[in-house]
Amino acid sequence: MTRIFALLIILLSVPAAFAAPRPVELHQRLDLAAEWQGSQHGKVAALTLDACGGGFDEDLIRYLIDRRIPATIFATKRWIDRNPRGVALLAAHPGLFEIEDHGANHVPAVIGAGRRVYGILGEPDVAHLEREIIDGARAIEKVNGSAPRWYRGATATYDAAAIDVIKSLGYRIAGFSVNADAGATLRRDAILARLKSARSGEIIIAHMNKPASDTAEGLAEGLTWMVAQGFRFVTLNAMAVRDLPA
Repeated sequence: MTRIFALLIILLSVPAAFAAPRPVELHQRLDLAAEWQGSQHGKVAALTLDACGGGFDEDLIRYLIDRRIPATIFATKRWIDRNPRGVALLAAHPGLFEIEDHGANHVPAVIGAGRRVYGILGEPDVAHLEREIIDGARAIEKVNGSAPRWYRGATATYDAAAIDVIKSLGYRIAGFSVNADAGATLRRDAILARLKSARSGEIIIAHMNKPASDTAEGLAEGLTWMVAQGFRFVTLNAMAVRDLPA
């Protein structure tokens, strides 16, 4: 009996950050209708680019403009405030770039004091998560002239409570199926290899806020290869999206 009591004391003393379920990535693909599945219609993929903070990878965006490759941009308020030149270039091409909500300050969508994802501190409570989402959306609306429809949290990981909050505010959560640059840490050859493995219906995630990385060069080579293989690119709002099993 004494040993059971001691065990209960230990369990009750574990911090909430360790007791809470681990956050998860949400994986998604484009929901290809039957008419898209025939080879005569070609292959389709969606490119999504995160602008978390930091700088503006103009080489990457210029490449997309020159090749007429559309992308869904997930920008934070922090990035928007720091990069007016980048914002202006995106806004000048509304037919190519759809700008969606990545939050105000790039805080992961996990709730609970002391919880972290990849070393980044999450939200202490629901009210702080709501403020992160709403302030980010307001910044996007000033750029777009319309409210965003999608939300992608920092690190693209979520706990169950955060998912409920995001959906209650009316947003769809943007997942992915191909992580092209691993937070702009991969070298060109690794990025190219990941894109060469892509199949029709992929949702690709990469970054446009680290111009010193290999992302622009790797994506340019990989996307050029995909186009040569018959891929067509769309934004997330252009097609239905389906969740993949966890």
